[in-house]
Order: sequence, then C-alpha cells, then structure tokens
Amino acid sequence: MLAQGVNPCAAKQADRQAKMAAAANTVEAMARDWLDTRKDGWSQSHYIRESRNVTKDLLPYLGRRPIGEVEPPELLAVVRRVEARGALDVAHRVLITARGIWQHAIAHGYAARDITQDINRALRPRTKSNYPAITDPAGLSELLRACDAYKGGPVVRAALAIAPILFQRPGNLRMMRWADLDLDGGLWLIPSEHMKRSLQNKKDGSAHIVPLPRQVVHILRELEPLTGAREYVFPGFRDPRRPMSEAAVTAALHGLGYQGRHSWHGYRATGRTLLREVFKADIDVVEVQLAHRRQILHGGAYDRAQFVDERVVLLQRWADYLDRLRTGAEVIPISRTG
Repeated sequence: MLAQGVNPCAAKQADRQAKMAAAANTVEAMARDWLDTRKDGWSQSHYIRESRNVTKDLLPYLGRRPIGEVEPPELLAVVRRVEARGALDVAHRVLITARGIWQHAIAHGYAARDITQDINRALRPRTKSNYPAITDPAGLSELLRACDAYKGGPVVRAALAIAPILFQRPGNLRMMRWADLDLDGGLWLIPSEHMKRSLQNKKDGSAHIVPLPRQVVHILRELEPLTGAREYVFPGFRDPRRPMSEAAVTAALHGLGYQGRHSWHGYRATGRTLLREVFKADIDVVEVQLAHRRQILHGGAYDRAQFVDERVVLLQRWADYLDRLRTGAEVIPISRTG
C-alpha cells in the first residue's frame, strides 16, 4: 500500500467507516432505530406488536439488506409468507410496520422512496368480522336467563351478571380492582393507564368514570367477602394475585351454547344498539359510556365531558330494563326498517 502511495492507517479508517455506514443503512438498523425513536410515544402493547412484526416477519428475510436497495418484489415475498400462514390481518399490519421503517429511512437519507406503496394493492383483502353479539330484546332475554342459570364458580357468575349492565371492554372488567370502586357512591373509576389510549393520553388523561347501578353494587357486595381481600374483584382461578383471564367468561358463554352467537366483547354492541333503539339515548352519552373517542364534530379531544349525571340515570334505567327482560316482562320486537 505504501508502494502504491496509500496510507495504510487512512485506508484502514476508511474501510472501518465504510463498514459502519453499510451496517447503518440495513433494514435491521433502520428498523431498530425507528422502534427506539417511536417507543416513547406508543403504549406498551403497541410497541410489543410493532417489535414482533419487525423481529418475526421482517428481519429474518431482509434484515441484512441495505434498505435503499430492497425492491418491491422482495418485500412482497416477505409479506406473502405471513399471508401463507392464513394471518391476513397480520400481513397488512406487517406492511404498515414496514411503511413506518421505510419512511424513517427516507427521512434520514438511506432510502429514496417508500416501496410499500408499490405493493399495497397486491395483498389479499382482509375480511373484517365483528364480535358476535345479540342485539335484539328477545335474544338478549334468553341470554340473560341462560347466564343466570350458570352453574360455575361465583367469580365468573358475577362477571357474567355485570358485563351486560356496564358493557365495558373485557380487559377493563376483568381487571376491576377493589381500590377503584366506590360502592357507597355507586362509581367505578378506571385509571387512565388501564384504558385503551395512546401512551401520552394514558399519562395525561383522566380516569374513565363508570356509574354503578344498584344491581351491580348488590352483586359486588355479595362478592366482596370472597375476593375483597384480593387486589382484583375477579381474581384468576390458578393465580388469585392476577385477574381472571378473558377465556374464563368466553368459556362460560360457549358452555351455555353461545359460541359464535354472542361474545363477551359483544355486550358492547348489545348496549350501544339497544340504548339507542329502545331508549333513544343521546349518542354522545352512550359513546362516553363505551369510552370511545368521539369524532371532531362532537368536540373530539377538546371535549372532556363525561356526562356522569346523565349516565347514572341512563344505566339505572338500562339495568332495570335488563331485569324486566329476564322475566319476559318487556320483550318488544324492534323494527329496523326505514
């Protein structure tokens, strides 16, 4: 090298820099940097999902490739592997993950274009399916009576009784804590960090207030001698230090003959539908009970009203209505025509 007029030290340093640059522009390097950059703005569950998409479905096949050299057919082949597993929803999510990585690479000068746009329409379409839910009074009447006849343990039986009244997300109901309940005041305050929100909203948001009709208070007071010494109202069967699994209520509904007909999550559709059709309830009040983020036309993020007083009245009417359905006293067919 000296004979050729090349400084060996400078050549070695240049080679090292070239290798570092090559390592920095790989799909893996970009993906890791993208995850680190976005982590603080995501909820833990979202970060875990994105990390799984990266490590399981992208890096094994493209990780060492310079991101600017990857062609659309290469990325499509990777996503097709996910489709081949029958995971169509996951395949679309993997493509969304890849889009974030490529846009990150473009911003840092490691890629010239977002190749995910070239294959977006090449994926098999997803068939979105809703949770099975009973939304007619007659069907709900039968479901309520079936749940009342449930012969399993008292914890699951209590969850089955409360779920249709409050129609909260299964994850929130099964993680209900005694410390978050005010039985005398008839309120349940779900901490913001337990809600389905962005990480920032989990940190800055207020608790979700759920009014407790007298029927729910009665059920909880009956359960308190059994689980009141625990953290969770519905503790797990195998490990009472943890909340019961979602599978517990799901298995109960299946055992009652409602597999494919009604799900735990389906109670949310039940409540939303019948409160609107039977009680003509204000949509804003119902959406707040569901802990849905309302659209901009209803105030969006700037409207933090929780309609507590209105929901106290509405949920008590709803709980009383469910009691009448149990006895068959108020089963009125609903016309959805027009």
